[in-house]
Amino acid sequence: MGAVLFNVTTAALMVMMINSGLAVVGRDSLRGRLTRQVPWAAVGLTVLAVAGVVLQLCWSGAMDALDSDPAKSGWWREFTSVFMQNGGAGGALWNLATLAAVAALAQWYWGGPLTLGFFFAGIVLPNRIDTLLGLGDDTPSTDPRNFAGSSGATYFLGATLALALLTGTGAAKERALAIGVPVLGLAMWLAQENGHGLVAVYGFALGAVVWAVRRFTTARSAARSAA
Repeated sequence: MGAVLFNVTTAALMVMMINSGLAVVGRDSLRGRLTRQVPWAAVGLTVLAVAGVVLQLCWSGAMDALDSDPAKSGWWREFTSVFMQNGGAGGALWNLATLAAVAALAQWYWGGPLTLGFFFAGIVLPNRIDTLLGLGDDTPSTDPRNFAGSSGATYFLGATLALALLTGTGAAKERALAIGVPVLGLAMWLAQENGHGLVAVYGFALGAVVWAVRRFTTARSAARSAA
């Protein structure tokens, strides 16, 4: 029962983030965006993830060589492990589909460079924040990948869409949806030690920082232009 609840809450959090992204970019505009604004950053990340799965199917030693097991040496593991999948066929398909959807929505809102930046941050920041907060060696890792998988970085990126919705809408239902992402994420961490929830909180927080910086720089530019 615990495993079922873990999977249900993890999936629910992703659905909330995708719905946040659909709301912030506009559901009615999706068809036009797909034809006029191909999300190349999302395509690139998805291609890398698919290539990782193909590599695993073709080479039995891929996981041992490329996962992020801290007992093994290799600086590259932190990055290559993201494109390995260890949740079976169903888990791999879920990770690939959600990565493609979240990255596309993120690019249509944040732009390609910032989407890649958020995804990269979702790779390198969680474990370092864990250490800073004392959630390191003596407690379960907040990294949901268990040494491999794209879900950690995807949930991190997806949470930035919730922040974008929160700051860009006045509708009460949409605000509730957006704030529900970090609230559910934190609850998942506290109740289940579900790392997907905590990395979503981290992503939401970084999204808030980036949004504040962009707003500040825009306001300064407008003030200079007015002067």
